[in-house]
Amino acid sequence: MAFDEDLAERVRVALADADDLYERKMFGGIAFMVSGHMACGVVGDELMVRLGPEGATAALERPHVRPMDFTGRPMRSMAFVAPEG
Repeated sequence: MAFDEDLAERVRVALADADDLYERKMFGGIAFMVSGHMACGVVGDELMVRLGPEGATAALERPHVRPMDFTGRPMRSMAFVAPEG
C-alpha cells in the first residue's frame, strides 16, 4: 500500500529534533521510530499516532480521529487522524 509522502515529510520535519529517529515500513505504510519505539506513522493518507491509553481516549473526542484497529480490535493507545484533521 502506498502512503501519503507529503504527510510523511511533514512528520519528518516535526520530528527532526528527536534523538534516535528512524523510519520503518509497517502496517502497509511507514512508521517513525524514536529510540526503538513507534511514535507515529502514515498509513495511506492517515496519520497514525501513539498517545497512550488516556491520550488516545481524549483524542477520540476530537473530529476526524478514530481508533486504530487493523484486526477488528482497537489498540487502546493508538489513533488514526483523517486528512481533514
